[in-house]
Amino acid sequence: MEEERYEIRLGGSGGQGIILAAVILAEAAGLHGDNHVCQTQSYGPEARGGKSKAEVVISSREIDYPKVIRMDLFLAMNQASLDAYFYDFKPNGLLVVDATFVKQTPTSRAIAIPFTRIAREQFEQEMVANVVALGALAHLCPRVEEAHLLEAVLARVPPHTQTLNREAFAAGLAAAQKIKLENLPRSIVPDQEEQEI
Repeated sequence: MEEERYEIRLGGSGGQGIILAAVILAEAAGLHGDNHVCQTQSYGPEARGGKSKAEVVISSREIDYPKVIRMDLFLAMNQASLDAYFYDFKPNGLLVVDATFVKQTPTSRAIAIPFTRIAREQFEQEMVANVVALGALAHLCPRVEEAHLLEAVLARVPPHTQTLNREAFAAGLAAAQKIKLENLPRSIVPDQEEQEI
């Protein structure tokens, strides 16, 4: 059934850590959680600076098609990737954008958090913007548990950066928790209110 399948796309520019973020998401849902997972990725013509996207499909059953058909969740880290990869957004999906770089969203079902600005201002490390974003997804994505996602982050980053990444994750989580989900269209995050009770 369709609801058993949850589809996530991450888009950004080369160098923003999109691919790593998708791998971490997949590991959180599959290795640390009890789900079937497929993770795929593609790059633009430029290795660094060009558009890149990565996809994660999470299901309670075996996955017969590994790519996104209709997105439940789209994390867009810049305007170019949002414009290029929004095309199969599900009507009741959730768009999460980096407000540092995204100024126009094509749907009202959008949450804007300045992931890169948080990374710059709080940590003076723009490279942890993807982990800040993952912290937000820990709150916004109903199919990945916060503890599993943090565990997957810490398993992937160099040991000497674990404290930095743990704090970046916490900053993203805190930013997402400030958003009043009840003010969004009711269908934007299916079953979110039930999960929080």
